[in-house]
Amino acid sequence: MKQKTLPYRVYTVPILVLAAFGIAASAYLGLSHYRNYTDIGYSSFCAISQAINCDTVSQSPWSILLGIPVALWGVLGYTLFFLLSLPAQVNTEERRGLWDLLFLIALLFSLIDLFFGYITAVKIESYCLVCLFTYAVSFALLFQTWIIRQRFNRHSLLTGLKSNMHFLVQQKSIMIPLVILVLAFGAVRIVMPTYWEYKYPPLSKDIARGVTEEGHPWIGAENPTLIIKEFTDYQCFQCSKVHFFLRQLVDKYSDKIRLVHYHYPMDEKFNTVLVKEPFHTGSGNLALLTIAAARQGKFWEANDALYTVIRHGIAAFNIQKFAEKLQLDADQLKKDMYSETALKHVESDIWTGLKNNIVGTPSFIVDGKVYVGRLPNEILDIIKEE
Repeated sequence: MKQKTLPYRVYTVPILVLAAFGIAASAYLGLSHYRNYTDIGYSSFCAISQAINCDTVSQSPWSILLGIPVALWGVLGYTLFFLLSLPAQVNTEERRGLWDLLFLIALLFSLIDLFFGYITAVKIESYCLVCLFTYAVSFALLFQTWIIRQRFNRHSLLTGLKSNMHFLVQQKSIMIPLVILVLAFGAVRIVMPTYWEYKYPPLSKDIARGVTEEGHPWIGAENPTLIIKEFTDYQCFQCSKVHFFLRQLVDKYSDKIRLVHYHYPMDEKFNTVLVKEPFHTGSGNLALLTIAAARQGKFWEANDALYTVIRHGIAAFNIQKFAEKLQLDADQLKKDMYSETALKHVESDIWTGLKNNIVGTPSFIVDGKVYVGRLPNEILDIIKEE
């Protein structure tokens, strides 16, 4: 007995639903990416652990593709898929042919997702639940378009693609929205600010800098209203984000704020009390590097530059190029890095943090009180009110 095929719409409507889910998930990822870089206190709902953390994925350099957040490419892709699926809802021979093109697009989506899945597992080593959901959407679209082709299209894929191109060129009602969408995306690419690139304010000679009696570098007010002691790790994204905002505040209120730096690398080779397993390996050496740069009078230049450079991964970091960029003596820098003075400096900072019960970065001490992750608004409001 011949198996009865379900009505056409039973197969095609789920495609629209899946594409809409893809658009919504990608839009959320785009918003989350933006807030990761611009909202000092933001944390996504799936920042659950080190292994499952959407924020870690957003903060990696892999979250940008050709100068645009990957999430926005997802919005474009799923929207194109949705728009092409609309005319294919009508059960005519010409419009059914669109499923050949949609099948290939879904196949492309799935291959791209396999690539990013590999990057997530091997390079980033942290999983984004919403990203995994979009992968599932792509694979579901691939499966569903394959089913539709098996049920309703008897011609070869190549034949279907040829007829698709001829059909689409003649259909202005289909092509115009697609062209408008692509042009709008291109316009976004042109006008979108690169908010993910932190551009620190220049180190003006008008802003005081110095070293405390204990040997900690500071920048800001000589007679401060507020002293902020920051404990940071150069491989900690939240540290770079908060430090960026603090540097902007110091630049704006240079007569009121003093920012004092303490090294607190969450490196198992340095911070042995807290870190028992490999984590931020190499951060201790980066701390030593800035201490060595301080001996050449460029601590804050090195400090700010490291947060930018190290975002591309510590494996790609090159001391020689870094020294040339900051006009430092590379040989002297390498020599001073591993001096007993530099090592003791980092050890002293770590013990200061431990004595203040600091268990993570970034952390701050203001008037003897410890704040983890960020400074509360009421502290920053003190500056603005005075």
